[in-house]
Formats: sequence, C-alpha cells, structure tokens
Amino acid sequence: EWLEDLKPFKTNQFKPYLSKAPYIIAVFAKLFDIVDGKKQKYYYPIESTGIATGSLISCLHMSGLATLTHTPSPTHFINEILGKPAHYRPMLLLVTGYPDKKTQVPKLHRKPFSELASFI
Repeated sequence: EWLEDLKPFKTNQFKPYLSKAPYIIAVFAKLFDIVDGKKQKYYYPIESTGIATGSLISCLHMSGLATLTHTPSPTHFINEILGKPAHYRPMLLLVTGYPDKKTQVPKLHRKPFSELASFI
C-alpha cells in the first residue's frame, strides 16, 4: 500500500537533490542528557522535535526557501558522519534551498478544512 501511495510523487532510490541542495539540515531528537554523571531524562523529545521542525519549515518557507524532508532508513549513519552521540536520534534531513526551475510538484487532493477541525 505504501508503495502505491508514493506513485504520484514518482519517488525512487535516486535522490539527486541531496547533492545539489545548498543546505541540508540534520534534525535530531535529544532523548536524554548526562549531567554530573547521571542520566537526565527528557519528556516528549520526539513530539517536541516534530513541533520545532514544523516551525522551522514554516519560517524557511516564509523566507522564500523551499524545503523537502528526507527520512533515510536506517539513520544511524547520520550520527557517525556528524559525530553525534547515540542519545541524539536522527529524525530527518531537511533539504533546503531555492527549487530547481524544472521542479514539478504533484497536484494532491486536500481534505476540506471542515474535515480536519471542529470547534465547540
């Protein structure tokens, strides 16, 4: 089902934008910290990272830049490349820059707002 859902995006194993983009932002969730030799737990690190990433994407778009999320699997190689410890979980790569003139965006069917929200 997942592969069928991806067909409108014409996605495949080739990701030339990863080498062409002027910026790639690696987004990590910091799961815990070590303070004075003790593990300090963070609550809701995944959710907080998702919210912060959404805000970052909005700010980049409002600044005139385009973004594309890329979620490689597995992600542990990102820690190795960037020298991050294991308690930093890579969430996604945010490809950022000005879109290529030949970029095509698929036309997607969007649900009406009334199906997404209700107010009491």
